[in-house]
Amino acid sequence: MADAIKAEIASLLVRKINDPRLSNVIITSVEVSDDLGQARVLYSILGNEEPKNVAKGLESSKGFMRSNLARALELRHVPVLDFRLDLAGKKQAEMEQLLREIIKDDDSSP
Repeated sequence: MADAIKAEIASLLVRKINDPRLSNVIITSVEVSDDLGQARVLYSILGNEEPKNVAKGLESSKGFMRSNLARALELRHVPVLDFRLDLAGKKQAEMEQLLREIIKDDDSSP
């Protein structure tokens, strides 16, 4: 179910939602509760879009997304969507930069 929700939300962002705040949003994963009542949707932002603006755009699109999920996935009860910024990619990039700096410092040491 999580994969189907992820695919459908990603498709909606590309094809049906025309909010410019959401043009650089990528859905990274979806976690669904055991009772299918909640779905935590993790997303990343490409580019320089302000995270607060993206969060507002996602919040304003939530009802539209839920109604489309109900139709596309033929669900009687659609999970409540909880959008969260996925910081894993950002943290990974920071770690890689630190490692590059350490290697550079080691190479320049006598």
